Amino acid sequence: MGTVKDFFGSWFGYSRRERRSTFVLLIIIAVILGLRYVIPSQNMSLKEIPLDLRENNFDTTSVAEKIKISGRQKELKTSYRKRSLIDLNSCDSASLVSLPGIGPVLSSRIIKYRNLIGGYVSVNQLREVYGLPEETFNQVSSRLFVDSLAIRKIRINEAEYREIIRHPYFQKSEVNAIMKYRELKGKISGIGEMIENNLISPETSKKIGPYLDFGE
Repeated sequence: MGTVKDFFGSWFGYSRRERRSTFVLLIIIAVILGLRYVIPSQNMSLKEIPLDLRENNFDTTSVAEKIKISGRQKELKTSYRKRSLIDLNSCDSASLVSLPGIGPVLSSRIIKYRNLIGGYVSVNQLREVYGLPEETFNQVSSRLFVDSLAIRKIRINEAEYREIIRHPYFQKSEVNAIMKYRELKGKISGIGEMIENNLISPETSKKIGPYLDFGE
């Protein structure tokens, strides 16, 4: 055995330390090569590769993340739409002028009419504003909404003649009939009683109903 070591030592010119290091290195290489044959590598065919990974620009976002992002986008769109809408019962002239087809004159008329009737209960009431074209209404109606809780009501059993007559939905004859009926019968219980006793017409009741307060 010593002769073999001497032979390799003289042949390769290695010292004892170098021979030891070389021997350890050879063992490591042998182990690595052995593991490669013992544990075969797993090859994946093209069919086994998910379709999304075959594309160069695949999306690694998870389904949960996509749902979350989509929900957030909807919230932002809804929030934007709410911010872009204009409340007819609280807006000022500058807000109305920002709408297509509405200038300072029309915006002033819209606000004056709002004050006259006690606030808008429907966007369609804009059609009643003098000088507002139907074409303009069609352009701006989708940008408007009304807060019906902000309307000013008439306490029909307590209001004086001049307060009732100033409302454009009442006819003079109807106001006179209401005042006389209150003197004879006392309080009016509701809109149905007004129609049954011919105090107002059915047409008037449809428009004026939201503006009347009959008390308890």
